[in-house]
Amino acid sequence: MSETVDYSGKSLAELSELFHQFATSEDRLQRAKDAEAIKSAFYKTLLKEREKLEDAALEMMDTVEENFKALYASYKKEKAEFNKRQDEQKEDNLKAKQLVIKDLKALLEKDEDVSTTLPAFREIQDRWRGIGIVPIQNFRDLNNTYQLYVEQFYDKLQINRELRDLDFKKNLEIKTGLCQKAEQLAENENVVEAFKELQKLHDSWKDLGPVAKQYREEIWERFKAATALVNKKYQSYFEERKGEQEANLAAKVALCEKLEAIVSQEIADSKLWNSVSKEIEGIQAEWKKIGYATKKENQKVYDRFRASCDKFYERKREFYASFKEDLEANYQKKAALCEEAEQLKLSTEWKKATDQFIALQKKWKEIGAVPRKQSDAIWKRFRAACDEFFDAKEKSFKASRPVRQAKNAAGRVLSEKDKLVARYKTLEQEIATQENNILFFAKGSGNALLDQMRQKIEDAKQELKTLEDKIRSIED
Repeated sequence: MSETVDYSGKSLAELSELFHQFATSEDRLQRAKDAEAIKSAFYKTLLKEREKLEDAALEMMDTVEENFKALYASYKKEKAEFNKRQDEQKEDNLKAKQLVIKDLKALLEKDEDVSTTLPAFREIQDRWRGIGIVPIQNFRDLNNTYQLYVEQFYDKLQINRELRDLDFKKNLEIKTGLCQKAEQLAENENVVEAFKELQKLHDSWKDLGPVAKQYREEIWERFKAATALVNKKYQSYFEERKGEQEANLAAKVALCEKLEAIVSQEIADSKLWNSVSKEIEGIQAEWKKIGYATKKENQKVYDRFRASCDKFYERKREFYASFKEDLEANYQKKAALCEEAEQLKLSTEWKKATDQFIALQKKWKEIGAVPRKQSDAIWKRFRAACDEFFDAKEKSFKASRPVRQAKNAAGRVLSEKDKLVARYKTLEQEIATQENNILFFAKGSGNALLDQMRQKIEDAKQELKTLEDKIRSIED
């Protein structure tokens, strides 16, 4: 029995094409395991692909799934009809074999010359061998009855000794060959294949007539001994496999519990969703490495695992659907701040406008993320308005300093101490503004610009310290 092909590395398109090729192959109705393997791989791959796609792409994925479903449904319908025909054929075979047994029994009851009886017996044997399989529940009784009548024919019917001995010899040769084949099967490493072939040998044995009495027990014991070896290896194989399957079941249950614990937790932000998604993918990768569980529990534990995965990704889709709405709302809020900044940037009421810009910047930082495609553009728009205002303010201050110095020299504005205090307060305000800006404009700015801004703040602080010393000197 060949192992089922591993389709786990195939894409959806490849799996769909493979199933199409399978569904049109001549032996498709005898390869149900291949059909189920392709189907299983298709839905595993479909689930994985869905997790990566946006809503628009999911509609396309639905179309791919519907096409595959239609193809699979057509195959299942054909398979069901084939199975129905097979069952009907088995019933017909049962009736045919029952008729053969009836004819064989009638032949035994006849008291005719051997030249007439033996050809009729040969014809009955040929008819029996030419009939296919019967329902399994009828096989044993039907075959036992046939063999009983065959042995009665050889043992009780008075036939020519020479013909009988020739038939016995022929049967012994064939049964010896079957013993040799069974003994070779005992050496076959593929125990499943060996067991399957052994059943065919048994079917052939049962269809043969007896051998001479002195060889019957010997030949049967030889065949039975070879059968026992094959059966023992087959049983050991499945006992070992059962142990592995039970271990696999325990491992899969543990992954289900781990997954259910993760899925049940609250996930509030996109970063955590991405982190948990990677953790889920890791668990799914572990699952794929584990072999089949016990036949009784394998589908149940898979359904449990898949239900948790479905629940997680459904919650994720709901979160991102809501998240998109939040991103759009944030974009509208930031666009409104841009409009305010653009109206304010031309103001020359430096103190008032500065406070307003600081307030706008604070509001900006409190607003969450916007859609990625629009993030840079909206940020550059807001930053441009801020930069324009603060550049204009700085130019204005530089232009006004010579005028103020001239007026002081004339003694018309302030005393030396008043000038120092006024400069001290102005410098404090500028430092506060610059420190706020360096935090705010750090995003998207180059390292050289940030270094320049930091140096400017440091220079201002040094000047502030110098002013403080001068003021204290005047006071002293």
